[in-house]
Amino acid sequence: MTTRILPAVGDPDAARAITTLLSQLPDAEPASPAPDSTSLLDTLARLASESLDELPEVVLVHERIGPVPALEVIREVALRFPAVGVVLISADTSPHLFTAAMDSGARGLVGLPLGYEELAVRVQNAASWSVGVRRHLGAGADVFSGPGGSVVTVTGAKGGMGATLISVQLALAARASGKTVALVDLDLQSGDVASYLDVQFRRSIVDLAGISDISPRVLQDALFTHATGIGLLLAPAEGERGEEVTDRVARQVVSALRNRYEVVVVDCGTQMNSANAAAVEMADQALLVVTPDVIAVRAAKRMVRLWDRLQIRKAEETVTVVNRHTRNTEIQPPLVERITGTKVARSAIPSHYKELQSAADAGRLQDLDSRSTVKQSIWALAGELGLVKAAETSSGGRGSRAARTNDRGSIGFLGRKERARGPHGDKGAVSAEFAGMFPLILLVMVIMWQAAVWGYTYSLAGNAADEGARAGTAAYGAGGTGNAECEAAIRRHLPGNWEVANTDCNPAGNLYKAKVTLTTPILFPGVGNFGWESEGEAGAALEGDN
Repeated sequence: MTTRILPAVGDPDAARAITTLLSQLPDAEPASPAPDSTSLLDTLARLASESLDELPEVVLVHERIGPVPALEVIREVALRFPAVGVVLISADTSPHLFTAAMDSGARGLVGLPLGYEELAVRVQNAASWSVGVRRHLGAGADVFSGPGGSVVTVTGAKGGMGATLISVQLALAARASGKTVALVDLDLQSGDVASYLDVQFRRSIVDLAGISDISPRVLQDALFTHATGIGLLLAPAEGERGEEVTDRVARQVVSALRNRYEVVVVDCGTQMNSANAAAVEMADQALLVVTPDVIAVRAAKRMVRLWDRLQIRKAEETVTVVNRHTRNTEIQPPLVERITGTKVARSAIPSHYKELQSAADAGRLQDLDSRSTVKQSIWALAGELGLVKAAETSSGGRGSRAARTNDRGSIGFLGRKERARGPHGDKGAVSAEFAGMFPLILLVMVIMWQAAVWGYTYSLAGNAADEGARAGTAAYGAGGTGNAECEAAIRRHLPGNWEVANTDCNPAGNLYKAKVTLTTPILFPGVGNFGWESEGEAGAALEGDN
């Protein structure tokens, strides 16, 4: 059986030496070396998306691979692609490093300088383990294509877009559904996550900048566990220290967090630097927050183009969130989607700042009222992004308990809204809203129709009175009283199903007057009558003496 081997070596000379030695192994098929950790993970993800059989059996990770440290790379490969055997290549073969490599998920350790026999044994053992795992998974088993946690970055198109608010509420929504959540403030110069959550903590992400291997204990020391259960990694209090956080540090931190939390939300602020650019590149989902105005949309388009030029993220892989949305503005989500070339989230966030003001001023966004439409929209966005667990039917489910305990109102709203959407997206939501409005619409239509019937009744009464007055004056001039002729003319010019309450035909001075009183029907003639009466009166000049 052929063993496919993918080396991950940053140094070109070491890469050539390793490839040469691998080519001498029996039944070995070495691939082109991956120059860094990002290339390695991208290559494995692409192969895994095709099928399990496309993945190499063995991955060799050199100790000087970058930008993420070797042990972190091994840990991420082991979590994302458990059917791949990973072997560490290092000059340090001490028991301490061996134990750390095994804890990270490696299947072996090869010392430098490389020896043929040792390399052959380690590769063969890792390949045998990989084949056994794949046989156990079977051809139809799902391939793990993602790490332990889902990383979501939130970036503002420009200042004041509400990226921090959305980041905090997304984290709270995920935590309320029962997931373990970390919230990272990568707005390094002016981060406000601590202010929004009423936190005073001395440690920050800068404390991890000088550490080559972030162990669980080191990471835990830098994190602040909030009362809501969210792990917070804050921006430095001194903004100038943000320069210490490089792209290598950001990659290392994000990788370490995603291996320990189910959801990692990263607030990237609005100013792009190497650190938050690395986070956006590593993210499973990248959100770009924009408001529905020309300046903000132009800023969003510039940001999308910047990401594309720097090969950070493609426009079609970016999700734009419209904040402070109103129905009467000219710029609506479909227009934003067309201008930026991104995918716009279905859940637009309404413009209701008054709902937020008291909670924001108190620095306690976790206490935002569950009835707030802003909070409901952001939590619905969390459901759209898959950051919340589906409601469990069993009463003992952890997710259902967390939902009931942490935020009954918002989780309930989220469930109703998602069910209303159904499999057809917004069409289901529109249908549900229309069904709720239908009784009111029907009532308004009934009132308008009844008003029209009342006006028509008044018109009929006036016309009948006019015809009766003409007939009465003609008969009066011919020597009669004209009353019978007037009554007959009135009846003749009224629909048979309109109820006549009273008629009065009499000469008055030099005029012959007719008065008609009709009862207004309920909606349609013959159904019933209101107590309302419509009166029409007319007069015609007498044509002669009686």
